[in-house]
Amino acid sequence: MHLSRRTLLAAGGATVSVALAAGPAWAAHGTATAPAAPQAEEASDVDFDGLLDRAETLLTGGAFDAADPDFAAGVTALDSAAAGLWDTLDRDAGRSALWADLAPLTEPGNFGQSYTRLRTLATAWATPGTTLSGSTEAAEALLAALRFTYDTAYRPDARETGNWWFWEIGAPRALMDCCVLLRERLPAADLTDYLAVVDRFCPDADRRTNSPTLAETGANRTDKAVIVALRGLLGRDAAKVASARDALSDVRDAGRNSLFRYTSSGDGFYEDGSFVQHEVVAYTGSYGTVLLGGAAWLLSLLAGSPWAVTDPEVSVMYEAVERSFAPVIFDGLMMDTVRGRAVSRERAGDHRDGATAVAAILLLATGAPADLAGRWRALAKGWLTRNRTTPFAALTTLPQLALAKAALADPDIRPEARTTGSFVFADMDRVVHRRPGWACALSLSSKRISAYEAGNGENLHGWYTGDGMTYLYDGDGLGQFNDGFWPTVDPYRLPGTTVDTRPRDDLGTGAGTSTYRPSNAVAGGAALDGRHGAAAMELIGAPGSTLRARKAWFLLDNAVVALGSGITASDGRTVETVIENRNLGASGRNRLLVDGIPQPLEQGRAGSFGRARWAHIDGVGGYVLPGGGALRTLREERTGTWRAINTGADTGGSADPVTRRYLTLWVDHGSSPAGSSYAYALLPGASAAATAVWSASRPVRIVANDATAQAVEDRRTGLTAVHFWGAGTAAGITASGPATVLVRRRGAQVSVAVADPGRTGTDVTVELPFRVRAVTRADDTVTLVPGRRPRLTVAVGGSRGHTHHAELVQ
Repeated sequence: MHLSRRTLLAAGGATVSVALAAGPAWAAHGTATAPAAPQAEEASDVDFDGLLDRAETLLTGGAFDAADPDFAAGVTALDSAAAGLWDTLDRDAGRSALWADLAPLTEPGNFGQSYTRLRTLATAWATPGTTLSGSTEAAEALLAALRFTYDTAYRPDARETGNWWFWEIGAPRALMDCCVLLRERLPAADLTDYLAVVDRFCPDADRRTNSPTLAETGANRTDKAVIVALRGLLGRDAAKVASARDALSDVRDAGRNSLFRYTSSGDGFYEDGSFVQHEVVAYTGSYGTVLLGGAAWLLSLLAGSPWAVTDPEVSVMYEAVERSFAPVIFDGLMMDTVRGRAVSRERAGDHRDGATAVAAILLLATGAPADLAGRWRALAKGWLTRNRTTPFAALTTLPQLALAKAALADPDIRPEARTTGSFVFADMDRVVHRRPGWACALSLSSKRISAYEAGNGENLHGWYTGDGMTYLYDGDGLGQFNDGFWPTVDPYRLPGTTVDTRPRDDLGTGAGTSTYRPSNAVAGGAALDGRHGAAAMELIGAPGSTLRARKAWFLLDNAVVALGSGITASDGRTVETVIENRNLGASGRNRLLVDGIPQPLEQGRAGSFGRARWAHIDGVGGYVLPGGGALRTLREERTGTWRAINTGADTGGSADPVTRRYLTLWVDHGSSPAGSSYAYALLPGASAAATAVWSASRPVRIVANDATAQAVEDRRTGLTAVHFWGAGTAAGITASGPATVLVRRRGAQVSVAVADPGRTGTDVTVELPFRVRAVTRADDTVTLVPGRRPRLTVAVGGSRGHTHHAELVQ
């Protein structure tokens, strides 16, 4: 369904859920926290029914104008999904499963997915306008299906087997949602049984039930808190609801695993905007979104009640919107660099996960202070209006649509422009550089952060996703990674990576998840003045490969310069560095120029150029090889399946073939290279003429690309950027040890940024090649000895790779 901004805005007079769009009454005045919770003894007077009504509204969207075309389309989508499930639901008395494809029901994945399907049916039954709405036959069938699942598979005396998540999160959450929606028809004895099974497998949100010494963290804690809260409301158990609220702050363990506290290791939000789950995986766009959405859901559910969240540290969740999420959302899509193994899920592409994050932010806004809520709604309005590739309504539920429509229809909310800046997320080995027209994201890895996560049949070909994969986004190509990219791209040729071309076995085919952390220390970089950045990664091949390389990226106003040095291997296999591997869609015929000469459009055409200076792909941008260099190209059509990269029980993809066209540019380092190198510049959105001019004029000069340092000078902006692999001098700057250094001169003003992405040093001294008189502003970690060759000493020890800044005057 095409959903234009005009269509959405035309619904300004539509009735949307007051609970969703307006938020709780106390939030309407911009109060920072909810009213203080009554004492425990007052909880007996609480309106449990009113809170259950609110929970139902959060699940269904509440009242809406059925004549509104957007809501009508949402109802139609829900009705269609429910109809397919209803038609295939086995309602025979002698059944052995609810759906034939989910047999036997006793398998955790099967009963977990069965509950999820039952929730879809229950939601349709509770939503006006669907075929099943209010149907007595549907209600009775649902009640019987819930009872059958309990009797057959999910009951208190069952023993956990297989994936714990289905037992402790997936099944109980869907079951509690069904009970909320069907509560007026649910027999008391059945409800008692269902509450008992939740008490067995999710008794509280603090601990893993099958491993009681393991504290729940991050998104899993949030999920469980919602389950326990719903179980408490349905059972009218004030203590349960209180425990759900307290789990957010981790009252039980003195806040050690609080969702409202920044962490410095393991799972959770970091002060630099990073979000990590599973201890070592960058997961803002998957588990981070689940955490944000679950917390927003629970805050909204409990607002104004005796269990309203009053922890002042909830501000951490508020700060995460602009610190953690806004930098990785581009025109409404969630960057794949922070989605982990979710990139392999056919039904959860970057647009869908982005829409889920936007909806979570809008829900959080309903109870946030007015100034924050206003900024977030402006951000969301900008994301929603710019994404013309995948309409929001096609990706979301009715409650989420209600929130979006309220923001879009409000004339006082002006859409915010794209986020700009250079963001180094040192605590999760990610770097994001954003300019007004484009964005570039780098996926790095180290002994601290995993190169990939695989498992439970997911992300089978994720071998090189953390080896410097470079994601390039522009406003005209939002389908690049969403349109069949992952099942069809050559997984050995991901953009930005340097790879050993050896065949690899599938990852993650067994139960449980697994990660791989390489042994390198260096991964990260530094950012300066919100416009410039530099990043570096030491590449050490996975077991079975002797590949080594030193890679650096310099993130500028209109270009990304990538350098590689010390590329060495001794395995007798070809090593390649992939400059680009662009998804052209199912029928793309984007013109490729090499040094101004059009290349053939036929599929399967390869090219080899001994000394190419530049290339250009229509609709994407330019690629410059400074000084000329060997370049290989390939235009090809590739066919794959989602099933080949994801065989998961609940997320597995289709075996239907998917075909997409690609243009690939790469550097061939030959077999067993010794000290090979590369240098290229990406010019996002540049025209062919502009690319040719850039190549000829060389506005950015490469001044070092060796074992000691990699460095560039951008004469137009006065920027010099260096990554030092050890003590040395480059571009006139001397460093006493490993460091990333950016220096920008503007008249008499000098800005300096320094980081130690390898986290190996205690102090690093940087000597500048020009006189400096004084410091005008600097971090406490920076000291200056002025003079003709001024020296900055930066205490990098313990800073976990974060950037240190100083402003100087000449």
